[in-house]
Formats: sequence, C-alpha cells, structure tokens
Amino acid sequence: MLINKSFLITGGAGFIGSNLVEYLLENGASEVRVLDNLSNGYRENIEPFINDARFEFIEGDIRDLNTCKKAVEGIEYISHQAALGSVPRSVKDPIISNEVNITGFLNMLVAAKESPSLKRMVYAASSSSFGDSAKLPKVEGEEGKPLSPYAVTKWVNELYGDVFSKVYGFHTIGLRYFNVFGPKQNPNNPYAAVIPLFMKAAMEKKAPIINGDGSYSRDFTFVQNAIQANVKAMLATPDLDKHEVINIAVGERTTLIQLWDAIAAAAGVNIQPEFSPNRPGDIPHSLASIDKARALIGYDPKYTVREGIGITYEWFERKFSVGV
Repeated sequence: MLINKSFLITGGAGFIGSNLVEYLLENGASEVRVLDNLSNGYRENIEPFINDARFEFIEGDIRDLNTCKKAVEGIEYISHQAALGSVPRSVKDPIISNEVNITGFLNMLVAAKESPSLKRMVYAASSSSFGDSAKLPKVEGEEGKPLSPYAVTKWVNELYGDVFSKVYGFHTIGLRYFNVFGPKQNPNNPYAAVIPLFMKAAMEKKAPIINGDGSYSRDFTFVQNAIQANVKAMLATPDLDKHEVINIAVGERTTLIQLWDAIAAAAGVNIQPEFSPNRPGDIPHSLASIDKARALIGYDPKYTVREGIGITYEWFERKFSVGV
C-alpha cells in the first residue's frame, strides 16, 4: 500500500511523528521526508533512519514559508504533526504557541495548496477544540468555547482548514487526537504528558503527582491507533469535497486514578499517589465518539488502553535500563 509513495512528516522527530516515520519505512514507503526544528523533537528519535536511502531530514522551522515550500516539493502525502503542545506551556507563553501552531500551520497550508504533486494533507488537530462543552461523548460539530491559548490555536487550525476548503478547494483532514501516549514520549520534558510522568514515577518507585483528586478522566489513545488513523486518512479516504475533522480515540474513559493503578500494575509497584490542585485550562472529563472516523476512513482502534500501557512501560523500562 505504501510502495512508490512519498510522504512529508512535519514534526517527524517528535513523539507521534517519529512513530509514524518508523511505520512508513517499515511498511515500504519509497520516500519519507521529515521537517523538524528539533525544539520539541529529538534527533535520537530519527537516528535509526538516517542511513536509510528513502529517508530525508530537513532541519527547519514551519514558521518560515520558504522552508515549508521546500519541504513539500515532490511530496504526495503530508502528515502535519509539528506543533507546540501542552496547555500549561501555552498559558505560560501564548505568543510562541500562536506563532508555531497558527502561523506555522498556515504556512504549511499555503505550501501544500500550491504543490502540484500533493494528493492529501492531514494534520494533528486536538480534542481541546471541544472546549467547555460538557457533553459526553464528544461529537464533531458540538464544540464549546476554548479553555486555553493552546485550544485556541488548534481551533484556529480547523477554521483555516475549513476556509481553505471553501475558498481554494483545498480539502484537508484534521485528526482530533485524544490524549495520545506511547513509546518515544519524553518524561523529562518540562511539559510532559501525564502518562510518561507516571511511567517515570513507577520506574523510580516514587509517588506520582495527580492534579486534582484523581477523578478527572480522559480517552487515552495508544500511539499506534493514531498511526493507523494517519495512514488511513492519507491513503484510504475517498475524494473529499470539503474539509473534515474526525476524533481519534478509543471511545473509553479512564480516570487518573485508574490510569495510575494500571501503570503501577505493569511496573509491579504499590505506591499511593500524591495530589495537587487542578491545572488552569484542564477540562474534567473527555470521551470521544469515533463513529465519524469509522465511517470516513475506516478507523478501527486495535489497542486498548491497558494493552498500550503494557507496551509503553516495556519500552520505557528498556530505555531507562541503558541509561538513556
């Protein structure tokens, strides 16, 4: 399915991006190009591919339009993963989040729209776009108001995607990720997500810090489910006549206490967590409807949360065992 096909992965040295690069190369892609400025990605994530003749790395910034145009040259499929994630980071520095997530995204849209070789562009959207909507499950088209600068930037991505569809006839697909986790997440990043932080605590046999009382819940999604969604959105969609946004999740809710219990079980430890105040901008609960993703791209998540935690913990254990 991937033979004789060329791909650009922006943010390809990051967590989701590097997992996608690995999948594409392992499954026969003829060309995989990565654009990353390494501000939020890591060279070690792409080092295994450097000597593969099908792989190309461009160290560059999506905030530069010419760099984006160069990266798109000759490419058939784009998965735009480059972004500055994290609600707390956006609260601390909304300017940089806006520059990367909005200006950078717009540059990629312009470069992709003008490319004569491009067949499909998909991009990383976010469940944060549902904002203050309390309705569960979350259904596309039933959004509330954003609760953080990060959520604003990802919502604007969707608005731009829709406008480019209506004005230019350039149709993209936004993948609204719900709390993706898995190998290659960095627990030492100051804005690390909850699962790598919990993994690190379990390996160090320390109490994890839970924001709130542990009752907040999320639709945690193993990264290989997100990889499947990207590949199917790029290759398995019918001809589009409009911009589309779809939820990428499992369709199950896990509280933070349940999450820690599962990680502790995988690690074989029995440690009670510590609790701290809720973070500004966090929503209490998140649960996705994945009906639209099933219908549009044939998305069918293969991994449960517990299966993903088991695989991820094994990876973290191997990584730390060699002192990396």
